[in-house]
Amino acid sequence: MRGSAVSLILLIVLSADLPGQQDALNESRRLYNAGQFESAESAARLAMQQPATANSARVLLGRIHLERFRKSPSELSLEDARKALREVDPALLDTRERLELTVGFGETLFLEDRFGAAAEMFAPVLEASSALGPGAHERVLDWWATSVDRQAQARPMAERPAIYVSVIQRMTAELWRDPGSAPAGYWLVAAARGSGDLDTAWSAAMAGWVRATLSHDRGGMLRGDLDRLVVQAIIPERAARLSPRDPSRALTGLLSDWEAFKAGWTK
Repeated sequence: MRGSAVSLILLIVLSADLPGQQDALNESRRLYNAGQFESAESAARLAMQQPATANSARVLLGRIHLERFRKSPSELSLEDARKALREVDPALLDTRERLELTVGFGETLFLEDRFGAAAEMFAPVLEASSALGPGAHERVLDWWATSVDRQAQARPMAERPAIYVSVIQRMTAELWRDPGSAPAGYWLVAAARGSGDLDTAWSAAMAGWVRATLSHDRGGMLRGDLDRLVVQAIIPERAARLSPRDPSRALTGLLSDWEAFKAGWTK
């Protein structure tokens, strides 16, 4: 989903307090989650001085640099993130931290515009990311789908349907499990459109609009994303297909139909 694809913060759950050694690490996590990245970095570097928390702190430090890059792109921030993540010893991490490290690798590849590699990194942890919480899982799902989409857009049109199959299958499964999943509601539509199945995209957009009220924000962000996708892409493409010689009349009719549909399902 476009709205959430730009929001690349993955909240790191506070671990249980251990006397002394965990204090700096937990404080760094708290500050990171609060968006206070300078203070979070200071606390992370303090935690890195303690052998028991050094590796966990490096994972967090890498995520801090990635968030800085997202807010203000700088090759230095990206290199600092890579360096911090490269220096982590995965053998010393617990299961959750290994998952956070893997997501950090994928996020770094994503920000490097290496979308094929990012998609491959995210794919194996799509299920496991649920352990990080619903919000974190949705962000990983969105990053993965965005990566696949960017990868598909770089390929010839004839190759795209096969690439989008994995997104359609995954998002369908997500909606069976959680009908309120905003990334799934968006990407099911976007992937159908990307594969050239405009009729399915149109129907899925309508279903997604109605189902959006089940999402965490009652559909505000998802509905905005779906509306842009339908108005700017799906309707013009359907109109051109329905009436190749004069798509303007079909365009007007489809826009009217969409607006009437939205009005009927909007408070």
